[in-house]
Amino acid sequence: MDEWLSAARDAIARGAGIPPEPLELDDEDVATLLDLARIAAHDSGDRTNAPLLCYLLGLARGGASLADLAAIIRGSTF
Repeated sequence: MDEWLSAARDAIARGAGIPPEPLELDDEDVATLLDLARIAAHDSGDRTNAPLLCYLLGLARGGASLADLAAIIRGSTF
């Protein structure tokens, strides 16, 4: 993660009262999230759906892996 995103992650962790490590994004996570944001923006025709989809993925992450959730989005026809 770049310096700005790392600082944002640390601030979120402090505010949530959790350690920052669970919020760490590896290169694969970054590539997956950016690809899913691209899909949301282009397939829906509304760029604002990109961050909203990423938020929904974050909420769902407790019950599934990012790879599994990405497969659902990539395989969908909605």
